[in-house]
Amino acid sequence: MPKYKPAELVDAHRLIGRVPFDDLPEDPRPDMDRLGIERAYVTHTLSLYADPQAGNEALLELDDPRMVPVPVVVPGVPGAGTPGGVEEVLGWGVRLVRLCPERHRWELTGPTALRWLAALGLPVAVDFEETSPAQLLALARSLPDLRILLLNPGYRRLRVIAELMTEIPGLWLEIGTVNTQGGVEWLAERFGAARLVFGTGAPVADDCGPRYLLDHLDLGQDDVDRIVAGSLEGLL
Repeated sequence: MPKYKPAELVDAHRLIGRVPFDDLPEDPRPDMDRLGIERAYVTHTLSLYADPQAGNEALLELDDPRMVPVPVVVPGVPGAGTPGGVEEVLGWGVRLVRLCPERHRWELTGPTALRWLAALGLPVAVDFEETSPAQLLALARSLPDLRILLLNPGYRRLRVIAELMTEIPGLWLEIGTVNTQGGVEWLAERFGAARLVFGTGAPVADDCGPRYLLDHLDLGQDDVDRIVAGSLEGLL
């Protein structure tokens, strides 16, 4: 059984739907129950791996308060974007959108993307493998008020991550893959636990590892509580 039992443990990075390259659970709720995760911010796998529009439609049809939708947005000139424009995204009433510039072949710092993101005014989640430090720095300099949740940072590039967090005050970090001894504590000491967010990336990534990591953080209870849910609320 998980050791840490917060009032509400929130997974900021989870997928729902069928994964085309593996036989993985489509419904995250049984695993969430097993690990004591109350809510999850979810993106539909169809949006990531095939059709952003169809995946977003399926995601927004979910009727479960435990599943908070994070649709995929693909900025584009008229006729080339998903959805068709900024107004449609705002009509969804979501609190966070996901960007996949590498996967869906668009420029994170291109003029169209910058116009969309400025008009949306919403926090964005982006996988570290979908971008680069240079692009993230350019994005933050162009849109200094933009709040960014960096997913899947890993633990092998902590120096780069630290440099980005130093230069981009609006950068939050999902800690699910920071699974090296003392890595999360090192980041918390330098940047504060209020910029570190619990997430798993499940089911494509392992969710037991991040849950175990949470149980064994060498941090005060207040800092752990921030990572569990408070930091995400600060981002949103």
